[in-house]
Amino acid sequence: MRTVRIRTFTLFSLFLILTIPWLFYVAAHFTVTGTLNLEQRSPGERLIVPISAAVAGLVLAFVLVGGAMRRRLLQPLEQMSAAAREIAGGAWEQQLPLSRIKEIAEVRDSFHVMVKGLQASNQKQAELEAERRFVIAAVAHDLRTPLFALRGYLDGIEQGIANSPEKLEKYLAVCKEKSVQLDRLVEDLFTFTKIEYVEAELPCSRVDLQVILQTTIDSLLPLARQKQLSIMTDFAQGDAAVAGDAHLLERAIANLLDNAIRHTPAHGQIRVQCGKDGDNVTFAIRDAGPGFSAEDLQRAFEPLYRGEQSRNRSTGGAGLGLTIARKIVRRHGGELSIANDAAGGACLSGWIAACYGSN
Repeated sequence: MRTVRIRTFTLFSLFLILTIPWLFYVAAHFTVTGTLNLEQRSPGERLIVPISAAVAGLVLAFVLVGGAMRRRLLQPLEQMSAAAREIAGGAWEQQLPLSRIKEIAEVRDSFHVMVKGLQASNQKQAELEAERRFVIAAVAHDLRTPLFALRGYLDGIEQGIANSPEKLEKYLAVCKEKSVQLDRLVEDLFTFTKIEYVEAELPCSRVDLQVILQTTIDSLLPLARQKQLSIMTDFAQGDAAVAGDAHLLERAIANLLDNAIRHTPAHGQIRVQCGKDGDNVTFAIRDAGPGFSAEDLQRAFEPLYRGEQSRNRSTGGAGLGLTIARKIVRRHGGELSIANDAAGGACLSGWIAACYGSN
């Protein structure tokens, strides 16, 4: 649709308002005198006829200009206002009116872009809310299993069923195991919620990813020793600093390492690597487990997904570990991926942009 600027429309309207009365005046004068010479008048001629014609022409000009303004300016603005109210009520598919005035057309186009952005944002928010509700419901369901078991064994201790030191030791060990499961589920839920609703910018500081990796390894060594696993490190020489939240990064690495420990058979080996590739700090955790199935490779990062090797809730957690780890890495501007290692087992690798400044 061809458009004109409002300045051009205004000038044209003024031209009509000035021209039409003049034309009517000249036409009336010609009708009365038979000539276009305005200085020549017939005997007894009065100015009442030309002036009346000029007034009629002025009225006609105002009617024409007013109608044009109504169609091209006021109606599109009124329709746009009504459409805005409909959109505010959730009618995202409401069509905005067209206009031949360029400025109004530009406002319409900008408004259309804004509506599309709001629609996409609203859709994303709805999906996040649905995902949040699903995760909370699923984790709440998973909390029941260790809670019921914990209460059952505590009742057994209270009622004297564990009437020997061996039974009492067994009951206490189970209670401790269930409390650890509860702690993991609650921590997963807290971290998942935190990274979903954390502020747009993370509280970043300069942290050494190698230090975070080593700290996480040290914290999980007792768990690895229970299965007699060895954790080998291969850290490149030099700086491996990144900008980020040290607590969240440690949580992400802990989830990856915990996943490797749970899926590596007894007496197996886990390899942890860290180095630099251009302007990125890279890391990888390789285990000696069965690796990922084809479905796992497609769905491993979905919230609450449990692969065939981790269906058991006693070892598989809530199915949020890899989801949380990837979200944390992505919040730091990096990426996390999974693959099956050529030598066997699974490989969880990722990268985060290196930090060269002092802060």
